[in-house]
Amino acid sequence: MSGPVGSMFSALLGNMSGRNEFSVFLTDELRQRVLRGIFSSYYDGLIGAEVVFDTNRYWCTRLTALSILFPDSRVIACVRDIRWVLDSVERLVRRNAFQPSSIFNYASDGTVYARVENLLRNDGLVGYAYNAVKEAFFGGDNANLMLLRYETLVNDPSRALAKVYEFIGEPLYEHDFEHVVLDNEEFDAKAGTPGLHRIRPKVGAVKRKTILPPDLFARYRDDAFWRDAKLNPHGVLIV
Repeated sequence: MSGPVGSMFSALLGNMSGRNEFSVFLTDELRQRVLRGIFSSYYDGLIGAEVVFDTNRYWCTRLTALSILFPDSRVIACVRDIRWVLDSVERLVRRNAFQPSSIFNYASDGTVYARVENLLRNDGLVGYAYNAVKEAFFGGDNANLMLLRYETLVNDPSRALAKVYEFIGEPLYEHDFEHVVLDNEEFDAKAGTPGLHRIRPKVGAVKRKTILPPDLFARYRDDAFWRDAKLNPHGVLIV
């Protein structure tokens, strides 16, 4: 689930821009201080931890700003074959046949083709995240970027998490991959999408056949760019 810090960061950045007549009182140094203060104000009072994981797709579009504000920060982008992401959302829609989802503005009509198109728009649930990852991956400020593949996480979670801790420079924490708990029923119900954030208690791969039409499934078969070593000129860490 995405936390609120990214949205607050974006809103403040826009409000401190030239569109505001009071921007003449702001310098980049002051802007940086204000933006850095969002993190300290939110997390210091919330949990008081020295290390936090802030979840938001937005950060992949702000690697330059993060490298200036927090030179030791790291961005971990979780990636999966986009076809199976689309398949998962479509399965969720069909499981909730009597509850239109906020993902599609609660529309109760439309076909799977329309839903996929909606998801892959530049501002869509999948399209924005996918384009943000590409921006981070192919941009020049990706020294602190790591891509964590879904396949690695579900097939070899111990190695995947060990790489995460190595990447962020923190001591390894032993996780129980047999009893993972996450379910945000209240949030999902409000979004009209029950089960959106529910996960299985045991980490592992589950093989299945797609429910997407064959032509739609085949349309995005080459979009997992991280699988091609030739498309990684900056040597981004891929686990």
